[in-house]
Amino acid sequence: MHTLSRFLWYLIHATLAQVSAQESLTLNTLYSFSGASLSSDPTISLPQAQQLTVSVAICSTGTTSTAFFVNNNTASTTDIFEIQLDRGFGNWTGTTQQGGSLVVQNVGQTSFQVVASTGALVHGLIPALPFLGDTTNTQALIYSPPFSPIESSPPMYPNYTLPPANLSIPSPPSSPPAFSLVIAPTSSGLASGMQTACSINSTSSSGLVVSNDLWLRNNDGWRSQWLIDDLTPSTNYTAYIIQDQVKLSGPIYFTTKSRTFSPWYSIPSFPCPLVHSLPFCPSTSYAVPLPFPQSPASSYDSSNLPQSISDPLLQYMTNFTTMLLTFACGRDLYSPLQTCESCQEAYRTWLCSVSFPRCAEPPSSSSSSSSPMPALTPPQSGSNNRNSFLPNVSYSYQTVLPCLEVCSAADRACPNFLGMKCPTSRFNAASSYGVGFIDEKQGVLGGGSTGTAQDRWGNVWCNPS
Repeated sequence: MHTLSRFLWYLIHATLAQVSAQESLTLNTLYSFSGASLSSDPTISLPQAQQLTVSVAICSTGTTSTAFFVNNNTASTTDIFEIQLDRGFGNWTGTTQQGGSLVVQNVGQTSFQVVASTGALVHGLIPALPFLGDTTNTQALIYSPPFSPIESSPPMYPNYTLPPANLSIPSPPSSPPAFSLVIAPTSSGLASGMQTACSINSTSSSGLVVSNDLWLRNNDGWRSQWLIDDLTPSTNYTAYIIQDQVKLSGPIYFTTKSRTFSPWYSIPSFPCPLVHSLPFCPSTSYAVPLPFPQSPASSYDSSNLPQSISDPLLQYMTNFTTMLLTFACGRDLYSPLQTCESCQEAYRTWLCSVSFPRCAEPPSSSSSSSSPMPALTPPQSGSNNRNSFLPNVSYSYQTVLPCLEVCSAADRACPNFLGMKCPTSRFNAASSYGVGFIDEKQGVLGGGSTGTAQDRWGNVWCNPS
């Protein structure tokens, strides 16, 4: 509801401005305005359209309370609508077949964006959050929300074929959304300010972008992937993803590992380097106890991961797929819910999570006392007791165990003759898996102490991938 005084103000202003609009908007084009370069209470002409969305966002505020009014009929001064702002942005949708105008009241020193759109180019919040892969003491691996899900036809009998052990990543979308990443120390209060894409984007982002590319972590769809370096150890950070300059995802929070996480205290290095972008383990994106990669690389991917690690894993995957295909996949059913394809996917996730242990640190003393302790192993060094193919390391480290649900998912998805069995929470499961975080210990789905393996605040209780 707008007050009578504001409504009367608009009637007077709209009457005077009908023939003297200062700006004209082109359809589906983003415009940025600064109050310092605009006249008082500027009028902006809107394009004619059967169905038009006028979207506005505050980028920085002055001392005045800025308001936006739409008149969707230039021949009338009664078709007036105020765009209500929520967290700094707002939208109006309607017809402007007779033309229209946008009037900005009390612009002052405020900077703002406007777009007149007939499509998806409107300001807003993306419901899906960014995803944190992992951190070291100076690095972070962060993903955008998924987009462009993979659509594929399931294999059919008698030509039932499964993906090879070393997956062939399909070609990325030809026109992906334009994503950008903003990271700032949580102490900067970024999350308490205006939650618009242009406001967040005006912040100077922390760290150095080592790489930014597209990656297909799972069937959710493609994501933009960033490897960030030059962060400060033991620091709380806030991260946002901006899509197409107008949509905002986040915030998520994370903490870089402490400097004591590194055995080389005198130089900015990290004992457990990040491992990512492996076609045969596409969801692996965390720190693994490996020797530091040869310069200039600062992390491991498919181009520099030693074959002594990848070859045995690929052989396991190949052998499992061969055994699985001895079943008449696509002709006979072993489950009304599962297929050989879903079995192979679940087994791959399990195999990768147990083959690549995930380095971790105990929670800091400032962590919430109500939060459960993660499933950490005791400190170890030298050879790895979970994967004998990993090379010895000279530093001490701890790992967070895989989630028991990763094993249970493979058990449920695969036929009995493969012998996929998981330990039970009543006996020895907790010695090799994180138990009771996602599901309740007695097997109640979703009834665990956290309900998830990791959250938006950077907590990781067990390794889900």
